[in-house]
Parts: sequence; structure tokens; C-alpha cells
Amino acid sequence: MHNPNVPETLHGWSILHRLYAFDRRRWSALSTDRQAAIQREALRAFEQLEGGDKYDFALCQVLGGKGDLMFIHYARDFEALAEAEMAVSGLEINDYLQPRSSYVSVLEVGRHRATARIHEELRERDLEANSAEWVAAFDQAIAEETAAVAARLWAQIPRRRFWCFYPMNKKRDDTWNWYALPFDERCRLMAAHGAGAKTYHGLATQVISSSIGFDDWEWGVDLFSDDPLVLKRLIYELRFDEVSSQYAEFGSFVTGLRFSPAQLPEFLAGRAVPRLLEARELGLAAAAR
Repeated sequence: MHNPNVPETLHGWSILHRLYAFDRRRWSALSTDRQAAIQREALRAFEQLEGGDKYDFALCQVLGGKGDLMFIHYARDFEALAEAEMAVSGLEINDYLQPRSSYVSVLEVGRHRATARIHEELRERDLEANSAEWVAAFDQAIAEETAAVAARLWAQIPRRRFWCFYPMNKKRDDTWNWYALPFDERCRLMAAHGAGAKTYHGLATQVISSSIGFDDWEWGVDLFSDDPLVLKRLIYELRFDEVSSQYAEFGSFVTGLRFSPAQLPEFLAGRAVPRLLEARELGLAAAAR
């Protein structure tokens, strides 16, 4: 059954974030040859997971004491996500990584206003709610919505230098309960929230993933930009709209610098990775190995 008070959501990539501490002293004690062999194995695995139709993969150097390295996995479904996780977990480099946390979610595009419109159109057609004909018409409308936003649902991990991730909930307490609000009011609030985010179009890329039923929070949010202060300004400004100021609660933030798998040796050697390699440079780096 399709509840008219529940906004429909469209889903794309299955996503796994994995945060690690890196035992740099143990790694540095290895011989150069041993390090090179472990790096080659890791690079082969990472490159197979990066930039394809079934998988995508990103590495981020984490700033601060929460960890050192974040793996971001995208996969077409949970089965593929499990395959990617096991492939990386079996690498020898894991002997020098200590898991700190993980987060499971599914890329989501919410359709508040579209949900209201579809229900209204079906009422105007005098279809009996949740009848076979009604369900078929509803499912067709959702399929059309999904096709319209397919590029967002299956976009590759943004190739931008700076990144942050945080989980969040909508409040459900005695004073502020998002889920008790009328549907029209939730639509209004989310439209205003989205309008604020759109002012940063081109400056930052936002990836919202749903973790309801999958992890400890309701959503995970990744933000990518070529300027870290853009991330700060975006998050700060959105705190002032009604959705965030009254109904949002946030978990722990993690931030850092994205780098390419081809740049893994730089990270492992303790050298700052200066910037994200472009596709042409990635090809040259791979040929040099």
C-alpha cells in the first residue's frame, strides 16, 4: 500500500563508508619490497572497483583524530556491496588498518511534491485507492520519476578534492516531531531547505543516502567541493532554515581530502597528496607501475 502521508523515495547506489586508523609505524618498519608488493595488490583491487557500472570506489585522507583513511564503496545492490567489501577486506593492507567505524546506506532522492501530485492525479482519475489499477498507475508514475532522475541515482562519486560526511536524523521528541507534521507542511519545509542548498549549485556536490533500517541514523550526507570553506558555509547557512534549526539532529562529522587509488603510495609513504589526479594523469600513473 502507498500511504499518501509518506513521501516516496527513489533509490540508486548501495553505499558503504569504512573508517580506519592506519598503523604508520608498523608499515614504515616493512622493507621497501614488502611495501611495494602490498601496494600493488591493493591498487589492483581498488582500480577494479573504481569508476565502473557495477562499482565505484573512493579513498579519503581523514583529518583529525577520528581516523586516518576512509573507504567509500558504491555498488549496484547489497550483494555487489558485500562482494566489494569482502574483496577489500581480504587484502594484505588490512593488517595495517584498524577499523574505527562503518556506515551502510542507499543513495536516495526524495519526492515529496511528486508524491502529492501523483496521489492527486489518481484521485482525479477516480481510481480506487490501492486497487490493482491504482497500484499499476502509481508504479508507472514512480518509474517515470525514477527515469527522470537516473543520472543522480547512479552518478559516480564526485571527483572533488575536499569532502565531509555526517549522519543525521529528523527529530521525534515531545517538542519537535517531524513525522507528526502534516504532509503539506513537510513538503513546504523541504522545498525551502532544497532552495537553500541550490544556491551552492556548482560549488558543492551533495549525496544524500538513506540508512533507515540499515544503520544507527536515518540518513548519511556526503559533501564534496574544491574549496573546504564552501562545505563550512553550506552547512552553516542551512542550519538557519526551519528543517535544520527545529527538526534536525546530527551525528559525528568526518572530513578530509579525497585522493585517487593511484596516489595510495603517496599516502602510505607519509607524503601529502597534493591534489586529485585527473583521468589522463591516472592513466600515466598506472602505466608507470
